[in-house]
This record gives sequence, C-alpha cells and structure tokens, in this order.
Amino acid sequence: MNDLVKARFLATRREFLRTTSKGLGALALGGLIAPERLLGGALTGPAGPGNGGVLPGYHHLPKAKRVIYLFQAGAPSHLETFDYKPLLNERWGEEIPDSVRGTQRLSGMLAAQSSFPLVGSVYDFTRNAKTGGYFSSIMPYTAAVAEDICVINSMYTDAINHEPATVFMQTGSQQVGRPAMGAWLSYGLGSPNKNLPSFVVLLSKGRDDVQNLNMQSWSSGFLPSHHQGVQFRSGKDPVLFLNNPQGITRDRRRRELDVLEALDREQQQRWGDAEIDSKINQYEMAYRMQASVPEITDFSNEPDHTFDLYGEEAKKPGTFAANCLLARRLAERDVPFIQLYHMGWDQHGNLPRDIKTMASSADRASAALVKDLKQRGLLEDTLVVWGGEFGRTAFSQGKLTKENYGRDHHPRCFSMWMAGAGVKPGMIYGKTDAFGYNIVENGVHVHDLQATMLHLLGVDHERLTFKHQGRRYRLTDVHGHVVKGILS
Repeated sequence: MNDLVKARFLATRREFLRTTSKGLGALALGGLIAPERLLGGALTGPAGPGNGGVLPGYHHLPKAKRVIYLFQAGAPSHLETFDYKPLLNERWGEEIPDSVRGTQRLSGMLAAQSSFPLVGSVYDFTRNAKTGGYFSSIMPYTAAVAEDICVINSMYTDAINHEPATVFMQTGSQQVGRPAMGAWLSYGLGSPNKNLPSFVVLLSKGRDDVQNLNMQSWSSGFLPSHHQGVQFRSGKDPVLFLNNPQGITRDRRRRELDVLEALDREQQQRWGDAEIDSKINQYEMAYRMQASVPEITDFSNEPDHTFDLYGEEAKKPGTFAANCLLARRLAERDVPFIQLYHMGWDQHGNLPRDIKTMASSADRASAALVKDLKQRGLLEDTLVVWGGEFGRTAFSQGKLTKENYGRDHHPRCFSMWMAGAGVKPGMIYGKTDAFGYNIVENGVHVHDLQATMLHLLGVDHERLTFKHQGRRYRLTDVHGHVVKGILS
C-alpha cells in the first residue's frame, strides 16, 4: 500500500466531515431542514409496531409526546372570556347591523325572534402587558398564566348545534361513526405505557342542568375497537367491570385469559377477523389495568401543596379539578391522549350567573394544570388544549335586561387556548371584528386545529389514513392546514 492510499485509509472522522459537503455545518443544516432524510426515512421513537401503532415511525420530529384536551362542552362565550369587545357595551340594546350579521345561519331557537339586540359583557376585562391579550375577570387564574399559553380568537366551525359540533371537533365529521382524534393517535402511534389505555376519557360537570354527551365523541369508529377511549369514572370502580368477581383470584383470571386467547387465535386463523385481535388486546389491557388503575386514581400520596394549587375541589372525585389532577398523573405515566369533558357551558339564558359558575369550576384547575406540568418539566412535551365546540352570538337570545341575557350558538368565531409542546407561549392569534361576530384575521378552522395537533405529535395529517368501504379516510377528511403562525 503506497503512502497516498495509506493516508486515505487513516483519514480521521473530523477530516471526513470537514471535507464532505462542507463538514459539520452541512450535517447540522440538513438535520434542521430534513431530519427524516438524515436518519434515512421515517423517524424512529415511541411510535411504531413495538408500541401497538401501525406507523413505522414519526413523519417528522415531534414536539409533543402526549395531549391533554380540556374540552368545555356547551360552548363558552368568547365574549365573556377572552375576546374583549367594548363596542358591544357602547351599543348595548341596539340592533345588530345587517352588514355584520349578513346571511349567517341561525339556530332553530331563534326562529321566532324578530329583534337581535347587541349585548356586551357585564364582566370587566384586564389586558396583559406582555401578551396584549384581554382576560375576563371571571378567568383570573388563566390570566395569571397568560405568558404560558397561546389564545386563538379566530376559531370557526361548520356546525351550529351542540352534538354535531362536538362530534366534529373530536372526529372531523359532524356525522357519528368516525374515529376520535385519540383513537387515530392510538392507531397510528400506539402507546409506550402497556398498563394503561392509550386514550383515556374523564367527564365532569359544573352545573346540574347539562346536556349529556354522545359517546361517539370518543369512539374508535371504523378503526379496531381497542383504540376507543376508555372512560375513567369517579367512585369506587373507576373502570366498570374491571374487578374480578368474588372467588376469582388473579392467578385464576390469568389462566382463563390464556385459554380464551388460545381459542381466539384459533378463530382468528379461521376467519381473519381483525376484531378478534381487538378483543384479545382488550382482555389483556383489562388484566393489566386491574393493578395500574387503583394506583393512579389514589391521590393519598399527593402532598398538600398540590391541593393548594388545584383547589379543594381536587379532593372530590369526578370534579373538573380532580380530573385535571388525574390528567397530570396520567401524563406522568406517558398516556398519549387524555380527554377531559367539562359540561355546563350552554347559556341561552341567565348567562351572567351561569357562566360565572362554570368559570369558577374550570378556571383555577385549568391554570393549575399548566403550572403543574411546567414545574415538573412536562409542559415542554405535553400539548394542552382548552375550548368548546363553537362561540356565542353578539346579540341576546330572548329578553334582554341589564341584569340578564343569553347568547345563542355562533359557529363563525370563537376562542380557544393551547399551551406546551411546540406552541408559542404568551401569544394572541387571530382577530374578530369589533362586534366579535366575524373573523378579520388568521381564521383557524376545526380541521386546521386537528392538523396542527397531529403535526406537533410528529404525524402528517394527510398520511395517517385507514381504508374503509372503498376509500381512505383521515381525521381531517380532505381539509386542514397546519397553523404555522402559532408554532415555536
């Protein structure tokens, strides 16, 4: 071997990087621009068959490992919470201009109403000096975490009634039968935690008089059934039918499941039905949950300062505060999708009184969750989403007085907020007109929100699909764009 050849063989790695495509700088730039190419294809990580997901890996580098979705069922009024409109107070009782209302579709509850008087909020708003955002006096705890959240004041939807609007927010379709976002995530990415469901659902209500939710909102739809949301309930048995009957030991249950699985495998080989695999998965998950669920729902090891943060309500199982605390505990154990539904925000009348009741039940715990995740280092890879299914009208429904009024459904604009993994903190995004009736800047459709959430989880919403009845479906159907303006 001559000296030149020998020198080439003895070249150091440093020399190789320096002389190849301008060295380390090119590698770094390539990693930022197209990390998936640098790694030779799909990004590996918690996603993939090893964790029960169909995707071989992430489509791109994820910012979020998990989602906590604080869904406020009934549609909070954006005009009483985050979208301050002083003009409505100045023109209180005046008819809404036709040029503002336009041809906006109204719900059937306004069919007999001939007058549409403008109504402002009876609550004061304060402006955050750093973010520029306005926060209602009924949301003081949320106002205190303004610099940690991104408020979107330009959400809009296609639906005008509660059930289709709620189902649309969760599944991307107003018609029941489609998989919920949590089911899509479970199907695509699986879960690193084998002892808890990948999609957990928690329910609470801030008032007694509330509309019930359709369980289709956390359905697996046409996806295999073991991807559906599992509801944790308050009380002695958080998951129904989880405990063994009297006289059945855990060892005996294990033997029964082994025999049952052998029979199911035989049936699977004969019929090739994917639901047989789902049943096996569900039996095994239930067995593991017998040990994991009692531990995670037991708050006895939580220190006093936790309840000082979330409030005394957190000690009462089934309250929104208790569910927020449970959501944090689930996040600590890497449950990928945690869905909270807080019912009672539908105020067609008695709005000043009832929305204050709802805010007092949700405001402190929502902000506490953000603080708690942040102080534990979990907020940086946990996406928190807060909001309802649509907004409320700028005019009053029914009789208007200075002490009392109501607002009807309004799909054309409403407010939500997001916090955590990959979302710009301390930001106000989007804008409505002076009446809080129409979007004038940076509209965000429901499908855009869904696409953005999946993007933060490392998933391209156009590439996570499932073939059903001859066509390929996805969460965002044929719509949706990632809202890059809110991404850090």
